Amino acid sequence: MPETHSAWYFAERPQGEPDLDCFDLREEERPSPNPGELLVEVQYLSVDPYMRGRMDDRESYAEPWDVGDVLKGAVVGEVVESHHHSYEEGDFVTGEGAWAEYSVLDGDDVGPVDPSIADPEAYLGVLGMPGRTAYFGLLEEGEPKPGDTVVVSGAAGAVGSVVGQIASMNGCHVVGFAGSEEKTDWLTDDLGFDAAINYKTTEDYRAALDDAAPGGVDVYFDNVGGPITDAVFTKLNLDARVAVCGQIAHYNAESVPMGPRKLPMLIAPRATVQGLLVGDYATRFGEASKQLAQWVGAGELEHRETIVEGLDRAPEAFLGLFSGDNIGKQVVQVSEPSA
Repeated sequence: MPETHSAWYFAERPQGEPDLDCFDLREEERPSPNPGELLVEVQYLSVDPYMRGRMDDRESYAEPWDVGDVLKGAVVGEVVESHHHSYEEGDFVTGEGAWAEYSVLDGDDVGPVDPSIADPEAYLGVLGMPGRTAYFGLLEEGEPKPGDTVVVSGAAGAVGSVVGQIASMNGCHVVGFAGSEEKTDWLTDDLGFDAAINYKTTEDYRAALDDAAPGGVDVYFDNVGGPITDAVFTKLNLDARVAVCGQIAHYNAESVPMGPRKLPMLIAPRATVQGLLVGDYATRFGEASKQLAQWVGAGELEHRETIVEGLDRAPEAFLGLFSGDNIGKQVVQVSEPSA
């Protein structure tokens, strides 16, 4: 094992859209685990839209990074040194770690990775936080019923792609918004969406929804915000449910652009709008993980990862989230998985 390794640090707060100047790659002494901790050789790390909020010095549901902090997120890796009774060298685990070649993880807060169910990178997507977000966000907040029309924005991303498939399993008519023909084809041809709308080539979202969801919208799972949400709100049915998971259209805005005022659109349909934080369901993560693994293992739940190779490209992978570079889950491969 090397005595030093590379790690990414938060260099400066962005003004508007982040750029590479916000990141600093350093060579430093390899960390050592304390009692109860694991030293993990990182194989894959996750980059996620919520991390943009951690770059701002303001109160949010995710604690802001301080300038000079090592960047952190979900990782998958191999235990190379264990000071925890539940794990030994050679085990594969996932947990909160550093953007680095080696990371120290709390042994009480990691989960096992079973390559017999899915490739390790899937534990950062469909079998990780995004999958659990989709599971609880749709089933608990959206409460889909057979025959409902479910609309998903950001439908080709890590969360949205799982939402749509679970909605289809529940007998719903599923419509997804995505940003390329490749993505919309993936939704309808592979994932079972009934219709998909390319928001980059569609000029009139309301008219597109009239075609794709002629009976109106019963459940809206919102990952995006912006003009797509403005349009969907005009189509909400009586007792519609809206789960607000993300607003990536606004994350880099220095001032939020004002679209059509939404609140009057909720009155006639008596719609419910609920913000979604997956951490609120932490005591039930085991339930979601078990069910998601069963669906994946049985081939009932498809997943896809966009893999960017090399720790040095982690900032590039993160910035690509805001231009829609990824299909499915965006991950960074840090090292080659062992046999």
